Amino acid sequence: MEQLSLALTVNGEAYQVTTRPYATLLDVLHDQLGLTGTHEGCRMGECGSCSVLLDGHAVNACLVLAPDVEGRAVTTVEGLAENGSLSALQAAFVQCGALQCGYCTSGMLISAAAFLKRVQETPTAAEVRRALVGNLCRCTGYAKIIDAILAVATKSPNEMNVASEFAARGHD
Repeated sequence: MEQLSLALTVNGEAYQVTTRPYATLLDVLHDQLGLTGTHEGCRMGECGSCSVLLDGHAVNACLVLAPDVEGRAVTTVEGLAENGSLSALQAAFVQCGALQCGYCTSGMLISAAAFLKRVQETPTAAEVRRALVGNLCRCTGYAKIIDAILAVATKSPNEMNVASEFAARGHD
């Protein structure tokens, strides 16, 4: 069976992996790197559970072929953490109760992180909803997810660090 070697950066760390040419980025993350925070859902690009940042843009890892990530930067939900603590966005999801079964959470966090990086002003709830198109949740009804994203969008960087530190200590 033909194998290929590729170099990529995942969560700021350089990797050299050997995989099948038809393997997906999701396969590489799970099978080669042991990063299971990116969830496998539909494998058709419909649910968003496998969303990752590829060069800063949210993509479905189940639809990206491994050879297409050669030399590129990938950020998974594990890479959103800051200095070993939850990011402000992750902390807001905990504090706002924006997760239930948790299966969609990693994809929601990735899509929200990409959205918050590109938004120029405080977003509206409608803008947040549009940013989450392609991320499906069967548990929460989205209201708390939207609340968490808006909470982060309206906080100063100092307030976000406090929220992150608070959640990292196990408080909600």
